[in-house]
Amino acid sequence: MNHDERRVAHVDDYLTRCGLGEEHRRGYEGRSILVTGGAGAIGSNLSVALSRLVGPSGRVTILDNLSAVKDREPWNVVPLPNVMFVRGDVRSDADLKRVFREDPSIVFHLAAFFANQNSVDYPETSADVDVIGIVKMLEYARLSRVERFVYASSGCAIYGSYPELPLKEDFVSIRLTTPYQINKMTGEMYCNFYHHHYGMKTVNCRFFNSYGPGEAPGQYRNVIPNFIYWAMQGRSLPITGTGEETRDFTYVLDLVQGLVKAGHAEAAVGTEFNLAAGREISIRDLASMVNEATGNDAPIRFTPRRKWDTKPRLLASIDRARELIGYEPVVDFPEGFQENIRWFRDAWPTIQRAADFPPGMSSAVRGAGTVGVHKGER
Repeated sequence: MNHDERRVAHVDDYLTRCGLGEEHRRGYEGRSILVTGGAGAIGSNLSVALSRLVGPSGRVTILDNLSAVKDREPWNVVPLPNVMFVRGDVRSDADLKRVFREDPSIVFHLAAFFANQNSVDYPETSADVDVIGIVKMLEYARLSRVERFVYASSGCAIYGSYPELPLKEDFVSIRLTTPYQINKMTGEMYCNFYHHHYGMKTVNCRFFNSYGPGEAPGQYRNVIPNFIYWAMQGRSLPITGTGEETRDFTYVLDLVQGLVKAGHAEAAVGTEFNLAAGREISIRDLASMVNEATGNDAPIRFTPRRKWDTKPRLLASIDRARELIGYEPVVDFPEGFQENIRWFRDAWPTIQRAADFPPGMSSAVRGAGTVGVHKGER
């Protein structure tokens, strides 16, 4: 079994395990689905799951400009007979006309200029992709009479710096600290506008701290792939802050489960809800787990916290998602972490080519004197 076959088998096992069975297969079978950002970690796993649900008579179209991929190759897209990859940009009318010509009935909008530090370094591009991009997507979806528009928002972004825990959907903050956070909030507001003004069936899914197979390490990527990558090379793991900061790390296929259910359940329409694991893990404990799993003896290093990184803890309430769509995370952290390690080992040559740490480009690098770490923020 090759690398892609193992990923498909892993998704198949998960679909059975989490109860995405006959009801959801009937709801998706034969449909045309559009996934923007489908070459990313969440999008590629979602596309595999959808390909199984729509069946041979359906189609999954992926739109991705590969801007987050070092070699600009769709290595993360699993080749499947009912999945079509289109290299294109959500800001391009020509590219949008191409994918909406496939007449999608459901759109999953995951494309984004990821994430916090990247948006601080390049605020205009961040606004262009994440705000103009979603307005264009919503307008094309409206004109194409798309049945449902599912938006990948960010629970790590929109709740602000010091809200009460666990984070509940009714709390929002305008005291946001990066353009990425501002733009994710704006995306939700546009979805709400299209729902209320045009009657479009929109859903806002607030992701927390995604990790798992499919995410390569990089300057602007999440902490878990970066830690694993550095540890497998015997390098010291840098922590920005004290290490006591916590995050609600959520396995990528649990997020896929939530997205699939959000695209099917009528109760989800016009709402927003968290998709998370509902438990905290400290960055210090994470670093220790990574070092132990990889046999890395290099000591942990501490660097100053970045100005925008104001969240000492993150913990989501998932009660609303449970109630509305029957969401239930099924992969606990030790299991998901070990699967992530296995994927790194299986895909190591690809990951080495894809890892993107250009020297001296990020302000996090300039400020800390080393490669900065995002604490898993989505």
